[in-house]
Amino acid sequence: MRIVIAGGHGKIALRLERLLSARGDTPVALIRDPAHADDVRAAGAEPVLADLEKATVTELSEKVMDADAVVFAAGAGPGSGAERKDTVDRAGAVLLADAASLAGVRRYVMVSAIGVDDGPAPGSEPVWAAYVEAKRAADADLRERSETLDWTILRPGRLTDGPGTGRVRLAPSVEKAEVPRDDVAEVLAALLAEPASTAAIGRVLELVGGDTAVDEAVEAALA
Repeated sequence: MRIVIAGGHGKIALRLERLLSARGDTPVALIRDPAHADDVRAAGAEPVLADLEKATVTELSEKVMDADAVVFAAGAGPGSGAERKDTVDRAGAVLLADAASLAGVRRYVMVSAIGVDDGPAPGSEPVWAAYVEAKRAADADLRERSETLDWTILRPGRLTDGPGTGRVRLAPSVEKAEVPRDDVAEVLAALLAEPASTAAIGRVLELVGGDTAVDEAVEAALA
């Protein structure tokens, strides 16, 4: 499979690229900084320059053409303000969906965040509130595209950089908790593989650390 990953130099994306490459898939990393090309090559991915805040839908559609799937793993990141939460985390996801539809790429996997449908808690720090609202809006947009996209939304809990355990909790709703980025990438890889890929269409799944092996957790969540 040829899998195009938006936010291709991100922490989850690099982990995912290594997994996909190791199993024989062809990951393509969309990056906006040419200096990141060597890092994604080292992860086994093909670097492709694309700035989600500047590209047109036509330009981006050319980048995803002939892909079997796209993954939105981009984010404005720490230190960014409320405006970029909207332009990257919401508008970037919408742009990728538009581009995938234009290019005829149906499979779309979104990396979202746990609990965003609830909106930000009252009194939340403004940038955090903007992030939650951006993710909620991006998810809502994707869920309206079932006629053109075979989507899956994965909502991890609080992300950590500790080593993965290979054991998770995955379901439409779970209690909020932490999850290593290693395990998020492993779940994404599993969701992109057949038969899970087909069974995951139209599903919103929350993910945290747990006691069930990833393959078993994915199979149970999609049963």
